[in-house]
Formats: sequence, C-alpha cells, structure tokens
Amino acid sequence: MQKVHHIAIICRDYQVSKAFYTEVLGLTVIREVYRQERASYKLDLALNGEYIIELFSFPNPPQRPSRPEAAGLRHLAFEVRDLDRVVLELHDKRVVSEPIRIDEFTGKRFTFIQDPDQLPIEFYEQ
Repeated sequence: MQKVHHIAIICRDYQVSKAFYTEVLGLTVIREVYRQERASYKLDLALNGEYIIELFSFPNPPQRPSRPEAAGLRHLAFEVRDLDRVVLELHDKRVVSEPIRIDEFTGKRFTFIQDPDQLPIEFYEQ
C-alpha cells in the first residue's frame, strides 16, 4: 500500500454538508456529479490539492450511531500546525469545538468538532 486514497462519507442533507466541508473546513471541489438513477450526489473534495473525501447523498440513509463508542469508523482526523488558530476560525464560523486536550502518549494537543451528521472530526496539532 502507498497511502490512504480517499474517505467516503454519506450525509443526510447534501447542501448543508457540502457547505460545511467546503466553506467551514475549506476543502476544494474537484468534481460534483448528480447520479439520476440513484437520486444521489457524489462530490469529490481535495485538501491542499490532494483528493481526500467523497461526499455522497442518498435518499433517507439510515442513522449511524456515533456516540457512545460504537463499532466502525471512529473519526476523521486532520493534521494542523496551529490548533488555537483553527479553533478560533471554527468558532468564527459558529462551529463548536470540544475543549483542547493533550494526547497522553505524544504530548500533542487535539480537539474534536462534529460535521452536520455528528461525524466526529479531530484536529491534531503537529
């Protein structure tokens, strides 16, 4: 294996999630396709020019448990240089973050937010 190719996320409200991932998190749109036969959007998103997320919409997707700790994908994590700046920018966009914590093994700082479907998203300071 070389690297993670992409992460696929299914959202409940496509327009709300598209705005969150592009306007709040700042990911850029590579390609947006509406698939009529599936009544579904597929949005390819990039971070720093690198393809990273496929955002899908489907009619009436089932609810996926997120908390307490449920089996399956736990969270999506982004590496950041300045966690304080990221938290301030998120708060300016009315996104609530958890209190900053310290990783007990690495000593690095991190925090979590939630996307519009309550998917936990971590910001980990390097």
